[in-house]
Amino acid sequence: MTELDSLVRELAPRVLGILVRRYGDFAACEDALQDALLDASVQWPAEGIPGNPAGWLVTVAARRRIAALRSDQARRRRELTAALLEPGPPAENRPAENAPGEDDTLVVMLLCCHPELTVPSQVALTLRAVGGLSTAEIARGLLVPEATVGQRISRAKQKLAGVTFELPGEDQLPVRLNALGRVLYLIFNEGYTASSGADLVRPDLAAEAIRLTRQLRQRLPDDGEIAGLLALMLLTEARRPARTGPDGALVPLAEQDRKRWDTRLIAEGTSLLTRTLAAAPIGPYQLQAAIAAVHDEATSFADTDWRQILALYDHLAALSPGPMVTLNRLVATAMVHGPRVALTELAKADPVLAGSHRLHAVRAHLLELAGDRVQARASYLHAAQLTLSIPERRYLEARAMGTSPNRGREAAR
Repeated sequence: MTELDSLVRELAPRVLGILVRRYGDFAACEDALQDALLDASVQWPAEGIPGNPAGWLVTVAARRRIAALRSDQARRRRELTAALLEPGPPAENRPAENAPGEDDTLVVMLLCCHPELTVPSQVALTLRAVGGLSTAEIARGLLVPEATVGQRISRAKQKLAGVTFELPGEDQLPVRLNALGRVLYLIFNEGYTASSGADLVRPDLAAEAIRLTRQLRQRLPDDGEIAGLLALMLLTEARRPARTGPDGALVPLAEQDRKRWDTRLIAEGTSLLTRTLAAAPIGPYQLQAAIAAVHDEATSFADTDWRQILALYDHLAALSPGPMVTLNRLVATAMVHGPRVALTELAKADPVLAGSHRLHAVRAHLLELAGDRVQARASYLHAAQLTLSIPERRYLEARAMGTSPNRGREAAR
């Protein structure tokens, strides 16, 4: 990611917060911001980044917003329109609307998770407008068609037209947490394992998800699932330094140098999880964090307590079933009961996974463990054809060709 891309990702939520606070129409402001970001992508590389890039974006987006209002004759003719039609002094000369260090990202996310929207629409809109993920990336994360995600975003923006920008009170916040937790979880996942492109990881996304989850926990320190989500991120992120080789190639969990794992993050995540499990009702994120903790506690892959992991997955599947839970549980099943048992269960997997490379990668791994190398090779190649991640594709092709060391072990996350 270039310096310009990083700057834009950092500024976009803050600028969107300023615009929506000023004008009150989320959908129109988000459209205006996208136009301003497009202008910046053309002008800044040629002319240089302005001294006040946030102010530049606010000014350009405000002008775009005003132009859109003027061109739409059927739109509202309220008193607010007259005020919006006056851009006022340039943003560079206007006092900052945010206190130094104030971050609107979490606030805008909470706005996107408005209770008038369905949870799927909340998640899709927030990932697109604030999380910075493309429609295609969101679709891959949610395991739904890209067209479906596009429709959800479009309908959500229409429904939020005119919604006032305000942080919900503590009594209203819990109803939005389900979607917000899902959003932060998916942003982290895209950062930890990029769904497409030349890089296996996107550290900026993972770091942003952790940062925002920390902020959310500060607001709701007694919420067990927020604490569980943060613990899950920390315990998973701890393994990232060992997930790629010097050339950026994927290194499976079984082959990672565990001395490269971040012991500080493991200690923080384990401590947080221990306190949470003792004080709050158990939820899906806490269970996933517990699974991550078992992996992190093992001094070697051979020492992994797979029976405990399988028991945790059984609990997770009962509490919060889902296609990815099913796949991950099958890997643990194979390690405890053998690959043939897992293959029998895989045949009953959710059909929504049929087009996912992960289903075929797990099948290939199970077939390889069972000694059926011909079918395993075919499944590895099929998985390689489906993934848009170059490092994953190369890894799967290497497994298919039998060139990967430790061939009997899979890249459990």
